[in-house]
Amino acid sequence: MAEKDERVKMPLVASERGMLTGALDFQRATLLHKVNGVSEEKARVAVMPPSTLSLLALVKHLGYVERWWFQSVFEGKGEEVEYVEDEFVLEPGDTLEGAIRFYNEETEKSRRITAAASLDDIARLGGFERNLRWILVHMIEETARHNGHADFLREAIDGVTGQ
Repeated sequence: MAEKDERVKMPLVASERGMLTGALDFQRATLLHKVNGVSEEKARVAVMPPSTLSLLALVKHLGYVERWWFQSVFEGKGEEVEYVEDEFVLEPGDTLEGAIRFYNEETEKSRRITAAASLDDIARLGGFERNLRWILVHMIEETARHNGHADFLREAIDGVTGQ
């Protein structure tokens, strides 16, 4: 990408918690790096029909994924947290700026939840026998997978490639 890469770097040596949270923060920053400089119009473009996937939809989806795993599942808030039937569907009022703001708010909540808990703590939502460690690994995997999608989308939209 043309802009200077100021992403948080993934730690090379760290505690288990530091490595997990550092890897997730790197993936989170990578998503934002991949949408940096994209216009609102291009952020909505689905470039691989019949898929409706767009950069805007990815950011929106990952905000809801953060919310789901850390607030709904881990904290056990379930129905207290707003649920969206299909967060990949773009509404007329959805904007990249709004999705990025939402994503940043949700990731900050996730960081606070993670910092206040043990890696061995078990999710409080019934039926989810997972500890925080598993959720962090899953979120690294989920975010990294969608960053791969963002690579393809960004290159198809405007030819920008990068790490």
